[in-house]
Amino acid sequence: MATSAPTPILEIPPHTTPRLHHNLKHDNSVLALVVGNDSIYAGTQNGEIVVWQLGTFQKVHHIQAHKRSVMCLFLSDDGSLLFSSASDPIVNVWCPRTMTRLYEIYSTSDSFGDIFSVSYSSQHETVYYGAQNTSIQWVSLKDPSRRVSHDSPNHPDRRNHRFFDSRAVGGTSTPRPTDDRYELIPRSHTVLETDKRANMLFAHFGYVYCMLVTKGSTAYTEPDEEVLISGGGDGTIKVWKLGGREIGPDGYENGIEEIMVLGDEDAVSVMSLATDGSFLYSGRLGGQIELWDLDTKQKLRAIKAHKGDVMALQMGWGYLWSASRAGTACKHNTVHYGEYQRDSTENVSQKYQCLTQWKAHNGKILSSAVTTYDGNQMYITGASDNNVAIWMLKQGPAAEQPSQEEEEDMMLTSLREFVSFKTISSRAEYAEDCRRGASFLRGLFKKLGADVDMLSNEETLHHPVVLAKFSGKLEPTEKRKRILFYGHYDVVPADAKKSKWNNDPFQLTGTNGYLYGRGVSDNKGPIMAALYAVTDLVQAKSLDSDVVFLIEGQEESGSCGFKETVRKYKDRIGHIDYILLANSYWLNDDTPCLTYGLRGVMHATVCVESGGPDLHSGVDGSYMINEPLSDLMNLLTKLKGPRNRVMLPGFYDGILPLTAEEEARYDDILSVLMEQGRDNVSAETLKANLMARWREPNLTHHKVKVSGPDGSLISSHANAKISVRLVPGQEVEEVTKSLTSSLEKEFSNLESDNKLSIQIDNQAEPWLGDPSNYIFRTLEEALIQAWGPLLSDETSNGTSNGVGTAKQVNTNGTHINGSKVRKPLYIREGGSIPAIRFLEKEFDAPAAHLPCGQSSDSAHLDNERLRVVNLLKSREIFTYVFKKL
Repeated sequence: MATSAPTPILEIPPHTTPRLHHNLKHDNSVLALVVGNDSIYAGTQNGEIVVWQLGTFQKVHHIQAHKRSVMCLFLSDDGSLLFSSASDPIVNVWCPRTMTRLYEIYSTSDSFGDIFSVSYSSQHETVYYGAQNTSIQWVSLKDPSRRVSHDSPNHPDRRNHRFFDSRAVGGTSTPRPTDDRYELIPRSHTVLETDKRANMLFAHFGYVYCMLVTKGSTAYTEPDEEVLISGGGDGTIKVWKLGGREIGPDGYENGIEEIMVLGDEDAVSVMSLATDGSFLYSGRLGGQIELWDLDTKQKLRAIKAHKGDVMALQMGWGYLWSASRAGTACKHNTVHYGEYQRDSTENVSQKYQCLTQWKAHNGKILSSAVTTYDGNQMYITGASDNNVAIWMLKQGPAAEQPSQEEEEDMMLTSLREFVSFKTISSRAEYAEDCRRGASFLRGLFKKLGADVDMLSNEETLHHPVVLAKFSGKLEPTEKRKRILFYGHYDVVPADAKKSKWNNDPFQLTGTNGYLYGRGVSDNKGPIMAALYAVTDLVQAKSLDSDVVFLIEGQEESGSCGFKETVRKYKDRIGHIDYILLANSYWLNDDTPCLTYGLRGVMHATVCVESGGPDLHSGVDGSYMINEPLSDLMNLLTKLKGPRNRVMLPGFYDGILPLTAEEEARYDDILSVLMEQGRDNVSAETLKANLMARWREPNLTHHKVKVSGPDGSLISSHANAKISVRLVPGQEVEEVTKSLTSSLEKEFSNLESDNKLSIQIDNQAEPWLGDPSNYIFRTLEEALIQAWGPLLSDETSNGTSNGVGTAKQVNTNGTHINGSKVRKPLYIREGGSIPAIRFLEKEFDAPAAHLPCGQSSDSAHLDNERLRVVNLLKSREIFTYVFKKL
């Protein structure tokens, strides 16, 4: 007897905990959240509204919105109006783009209390708000009869309170609490006073904690008809019909009429609501979520979701997202996988299960939001730990041709993995980590379409150099320009246990628009920006030139062996027309820069030793013994004279004079720095400090080490580390010879029987580029193209820091509409990069240096960081430069 095959049941795909993508820290609890097309809006316990941009997570607004805690935020369907309610009896309506206060709404009720919830009907252009006094009230934004003067005596700030203010003869008003912050609240364009009839008192027999306006959710309304749903402290959920004079008390316009009650009045409070078609989810005290069918008024399911009260519910991408006072967040399944079978209890049980739960905050989660931005699905939570957390959902299978938005996220994903490698070149115990970092780069370059080699030199090189070539499409080959991008994958040490890192230095962490991690600014972030810039051009079939990446692994330890390796594989690298690197920072946090000069450096170890053992200073010490440490101190004192002048013969002879063009650049820098205020430092002092740091050489004593333990010893061995910073016009080999001969001469004058040895640890020549050449001009065009509005006196969108969409500019540095744009600052630096001058000479090609980060990036220090917008803009700049060159 034949039997029919059972209907196949598809397995629910595996689910992982969303990844914490970025953290936005504030100094107060976050009570309310809403997200627009490109911004996150947070309401705080201190009465503020804080706005961050999605994508860059830059703070663009921070305003005092209310006198007391912001309890609710709501954004209209079209995103044109932002509503806020608070513990003061005021509802405000804002322009989400400029955060201008458009309307101020208040009730005439004295005992109104906190306004827990607010919503808006676009059909009726009416604001609805639910309060502590159990009422729901409403007002039309377009009703001219409700408009009153800013100085109306009925305003809550000015009217007498029925309980606390005496109206008897000689009676006085109770003093109102004042705060300097209250003066910061923007003045509204229009004040609306709610009509006394627009008041549904006892809408619930408890506080009206939550409400929402939805369309076509019930069988009792038309498909396009909006209804108001409210949840109260009495445990009930009510659905309200919205309409004209025939609805509501006393026939008042835009009233509400109760058409449905769900739940029992003695049930636990309803704290949050979310809808999915005709399904309604309610979050309650005690951690339970209830599912209601609005068509049948039936409770379909009770879901035990959390140990704490369910304060926030969201529907997104077919899932229900919940968050609780316990600090946990949950992702619940609402989609039925496989064909539904009424007799399949297994299949039914798969619905509404918790797919993943995680500890999202170290505090009470009080609000949440969901959004899709640039193709990325984000779940956003706000809590009493003063944080807004952005959780990135795992994407589905990648498309064969990923979009630029997906590549944007791929850049951050790649950077996160890149930072995780402890590529500390100065410590032998991390040699394997350096190799893994190089292997990661090789695999990433290859995946993105490059021809990759690992260059090694067993005699001089500890860590390999990664060589990657992207071929341009221009034919014939002889006409293609070849651009060399130099960088380094190694980093300086970082020990979170022994330092002040706020997080694991080798786990990329996003906070307040910055990415934190060792190497994120120096130099892993800029490498990723350059790599994905080339990838953008390759995918767009716009890469004409060849781009060659040369990424070494020992820059932070002197680039030992790098020169020999490049010379060994020079034919494989090929000819080079331009050299580009991005391994430094702006002069401040606000003004993009281009670097055209670096000091060189020579590191040396000076050692004096007796050849015998350590001695006791009491038993053996006498004028007959030449103490190595004393000899060493004598030598070191001969190297520098008064006012730190270096005493080596001819040391200052070759330094290039200050030209008129260079002095004009210093004046340009001073004009910017002095505008920003420099703690009462005069322009002359600041200019002298910059020149001393950038174009004057220096000699530094770093540390002294002696043999033997601490105590009354005559150490048999003493050595000192010194460095000499050199400027253009000084030759590193000549300075090295001068240092060696001077020390040997001074040591012979001591008539000591100890031995002197001088070891040159590493050398780097100074570099001076030509700001007028083609590569610098191209970089300047690219910076103006990317940062245009930030280089002018104007802001892009009226925000406090001017972060916004860059305007298009002509190559002469002016806006297309004719307004002037400030050019980047041309700066020099006091630090050294050993490879840059060597590469220029070896390939006979000009080099240019693009600083990607800000002066506060803390490279080499605790909590190294890179601003997200700087990373994205750097990618944009590299794309322009690689295409133009």
